[in-house]
Amino acid sequence: MIETTIRDINELEDRLSEPSERVIETLFRVTGDILVLGAGGKMGPSLAHMAQRASQATGGQRRVIAVSRFSDSSVEQSLNRWGVETIRGDLFDPDFVDSLPETPNVVFMLGFKFGSSENPALTWATNVYLPMLICRRFSNSRIAAFSSGAVYGPIPVAPGAGSIETDAPDPVGEYSMSTVGRERMFEYFSQTQGTPVSILRLNYATEMRYGVLIDLATQVFKGKPVHLEMGHVNVIWQGDANAYALCSLEHASSPPLVMNMTGPDLIRCREVCDQFAEKMNRPVSYHGEEGPTALLSNASKAFDLYDRPRVSLDELVHWTADWISRGGTTANKPTHFEVTDGKY
Repeated sequence: MIETTIRDINELEDRLSEPSERVIETLFRVTGDILVLGAGGKMGPSLAHMAQRASQATGGQRRVIAVSRFSDSSVEQSLNRWGVETIRGDLFDPDFVDSLPETPNVVFMLGFKFGSSENPALTWATNVYLPMLICRRFSNSRIAAFSSGAVYGPIPVAPGAGSIETDAPDPVGEYSMSTVGRERMFEYFSQTQGTPVSILRLNYATEMRYGVLIDLATQVFKGKPVHLEMGHVNVIWQGDANAYALCSLEHASSPPLVMNMTGPDLIRCREVCDQFAEKMNRPVSYHGEEGPTALLSNASKAFDLYDRPRVSLDELVHWTADWISRGGTTANKPTHFEVTDGKY
């Protein structure tokens, strides 16, 4: 039976940070402290919290350290309350990077997407220069590096469609091109330094405050026409994506492990919006026609390594409709998943 309610932010945080048995088993075998870089973003706090909870479950004395500028001080306070250490600083500053503690395990979560078309220089600096700094500093660490399924570019929509890890990148726009650049930096330093790396191509993480499903449900609830040009999408519960990322530390390698992170479903936006309309008792209207291509990934490799996601699409749709209907807090940060020209 599907649980149709996540009552509040506290329950949401608890669900997002709940480690799977596979995460607990992995962190029992993968010893040493964990440094989470870019931990102040949308996924970082729950990933650091999950690592802390899994570490406690193993009975170890591991330190989990979150690094960010923490422009929102409440995020840092929450991390500290959960037992996660925090370090404030600017990762663009090489001296600050050099001052970070030597750590056997690093999770790299930094990236610049929204506004990339207006500020391509910052886009490339964030997505390419910062990985270089981190790889040079943590040459002896395992690194799990977040990337994006945007490296593949759109593909024709068809049953079972999805780019796989061996497909050649075909990026569209500055952001996607710089994301390929980010991967190349990790590949280069993994090859030249022998640094074990896992490259994690994500699309799209979702939870109750942020994500493609929140975007679509909000449009339906507010009576706004849903644009269909990007008519199909993949999503994954953020907690499952973070679990895969932590598990990937065990399989970091040189040359890097490359792995897609998304859910198993090819989601038709029109169909899921019809479901939202029914669940929220709202009319729904559409604009435009479904495009022949979409940004889609096949995550069979992750499923084979770490099992399928714990949270199903049906659960996500139920939770999202209920959250939006009740006026649950959202980040008010659209994903812009519907962009088809790569200009974010």
